Amino acid sequence: MTTLRDPGLQRERTRLAWRRTLLTLTVVTMLAVRLALTGGRGGARPAALAIIGWGTVVTLCWRRATGSGVSRAGGRHLALVGLAAAGFAVLGALLVLRGL
Repeated sequence: MTTLRDPGLQRERTRLAWRRTLLTLTVVTMLAVRLALTGGRGGARPAALAIIGWGTVVTLCWRRATGSGVSRAGGRHLALVGLAAAGFAVLGALLVLRGL
């Protein structure tokens, strides 16, 4: 007995995963901006990098996250998204260590 896979569910799971990724990046970016606004001189550079990284990832992933189609770049931008996600992980850890 074989079970049939529903390809519609795979697309939905992928779309939800991209949305969670963008939501996480948005939260870390907002925390970095909060640090820049309340923390003085040291927070401006991480906030600027977070905003640039967030904008890049949103631009690259918007079509996948909203389910409006496949990204035009195919899979070529996944390395850039992975690098940005790693950078955001480091930034998030630093924000937690600073008590934000």
